[in-house]
Amino acid sequence: MDSDKINLELGCTTCTTQTTYSVPIGPVHPALKEPIQFTFRLSGERIVGVDIKPGYAHRGIEYMGMKRNLIQVLYLAERICGICSISHPLALTQAVENAAGIEVPPRAQYIRTIIGELERIHSHLLWAGVAAHELGFDTLLHLVWKVREKVMDLLEQLTGNRVDYAIPIYGGVRRDIPDEKAGLAYEALSYYKNLLQDMINAFLHDKSVAMRTSNVGVLTYDDAVALCAVGPTARASGVKKDVRQDMPYLAYADMDIRAITPEDYGKPVVGDVFDNIVVRLLEVDQSIKIIEYCLEHMPGGELTSIPKVAALLAVLKKADGEGIGRHEAPRGEVFHYIRLEAGVEAPVAWKVKAPTYSNLMSWVPKFMGDEIADIPIIAASIDPCMCCLDRATLVDQGGGEAVKLKEELVKLSREKTRRMCG
Repeated sequence: MDSDKINLELGCTTCTTQTTYSVPIGPVHPALKEPIQFTFRLSGERIVGVDIKPGYAHRGIEYMGMKRNLIQVLYLAERICGICSISHPLALTQAVENAAGIEVPPRAQYIRTIIGELERIHSHLLWAGVAAHELGFDTLLHLVWKVREKVMDLLEQLTGNRVDYAIPIYGGVRRDIPDEKAGLAYEALSYYKNLLQDMINAFLHDKSVAMRTSNVGVLTYDDAVALCAVGPTARASGVKKDVRQDMPYLAYADMDIRAITPEDYGKPVVGDVFDNIVVRLLEVDQSIKIIEYCLEHMPGGELTSIPKVAALLAVLKKADGEGIGRHEAPRGEVFHYIRLEAGVEAPVAWKVKAPTYSNLMSWVPKFMGDEIADIPIIAASIDPCMCCLDRATLVDQGGGEAVKLKEELVKLSREKTRRMCG
């Protein structure tokens, strides 16, 4: 992805007027948790340009999903990303329910919300530990990840799995949260409420963290809007964008959800890495309150509107139409599109847009003007997920520009998937 044009649009003319040299980082590098290629242009220690090339983790999941029935597709969606293993199924089930006209009982909506918010706590704590590691603060990494174990244990107690929870099903959920398990949830929430201020002190009141993150990796409000940033990346820049607020769904429709920005911590918005930390820590507190509300106001009733799998498959096979599903995942909005045709078990079309796709170009202004030593923490600041992001890779062996039409791209994707699947 050549970012020269966007560099110039953002006023980064230094990369064309100074003598620079290039430093490649990735696709395999100790600072990167997943493969992606950066090529930085440096003037001394200062970053004056960056090219970003994803595409190293493409697995052909969408194509494989179009060769399976919708129950099987649900398991594939859950494995797009282990950290977001409820986010993709939630968006997919909403899209299919929208296309097939399937209702979801209120109790199931609340259970989906609870698991989604527990995943947000888990994801934000995981990110906070990674951020501490990228700053060289491994003591804080181990502390945060020890704290994270509590929510992982709770998810296992509620669903049977620490990741890949297998909770949503079209029309509802697979498992209930009975009173005895609700008690375990309250215990975990109390644990986090008691520790939250300690976490805030460790990150936001530590001079070393502040010096390494303040005015580093700045994404202004205007750049966040222009580059269509989502999730904590956008909210850290003051953009009050949150699907739970803007288009309430599940149990969020019964609550007054508000997008969290650094102003909620009583500080002016800068849009730097420090503000990214602020937003994610405050969102942990918000998730605790959402889960408590759901547990206290849990409706009675059925877990699913179509309890038998055979009956569900029959309903899905008769469905004809298209639908979308949106969910505010921990990294931002995840979007699924599905198209069904009557008499066909598999979806005719399935398209996934993950938050990292929306946040990718936010890296350009974030990197610009900072020093090479800041690359790891700036890269981590958007909480990237390459497995969620990657959709296709195009290599032009001829060295010139290539334009591929839809038909040829589909053919190339199918050929690659067949090779990958043997």
